[in-house]
Amino acid sequence: MTDHFSTVARQYAEARPTYPAALFDWLATLTPACDQVWDAGAGSGQASLALAERFQRVQATDISAEQLKSAPQHPHITCRVDDMSGLVDASADLVTVAQALHWFNLDAFYAEVKRVLKPEGVIAVWSYGLLTTDDDDLTQAVAHLHNDIVGPYWPPQRHDVENGYANLTFPFVALPVPDFAMTAQWDLNRLLGYFRSWSATVRMEKDTGDNPIDGYAPVLQALWGDPEQPRTLTWPLMVRAGEVTA
Repeated sequence: MTDHFSTVARQYAEARPTYPAALFDWLATLTPACDQVWDAGAGSGQASLALAERFQRVQATDISAEQLKSAPQHPHITCRVDDMSGLVDASADLVTVAQALHWFNLDAFYAEVKRVLKPEGVIAVWSYGLLTTDDDDLTQAVAHLHNDIVGPYWPPQRHDVENGYANLTFPFVALPVPDFAMTAQWDLNRLLGYFRSWSATVRMEKDTGDNPIDGYAPVLQALWGDPEQPRTLTWPLMVRAGEVTA
């Protein structure tokens, strides 16, 4: 796994959008038992917390100790700084990866998934792409920031995120996935914090010494209006799920 977020761990934890409760309700219906989950690439633990409300034990792993320090405390969650699960064979009902599969060594990860999943266990991975807003001009300005200003600093794996991991190998028997909506009501400051947590922003600031969000904020504010007025934001949420055997 590749670590792009330790330097912005706090911002990442505070700024990222939340996944819909319906996603985790659905995940809890996929396995005969709700005992053990491995949440791989858990980061700041957003998915781990939602899983802990539905499963008895959540093993949250990430190679970034700083990220895991920002994870919420919950009696069902155990954090482990590692890219492997630390679980015994055939012990997990579910393995999840939220917005992180593109950083993994897939061969090693999939081998570990097949080792730790129970015979009827399930793996579910998901990603979300570029957001849209409730205003066309603002949406275009966000796209310009994403594609043109910080665009050259996105790692190649960003393409995998935006196409829902459709081009990545997924050696599991696919399960049908319902549609999920991922929306938020944010003010401008919250949105700018999210943009500052992008891996491309971090890389651009490291390379140039300037944070591109600071310079672009006035453009967004002119289109936003009252910066304290929340707007509706929507992200495309794409999920793949599967079983080891049919």
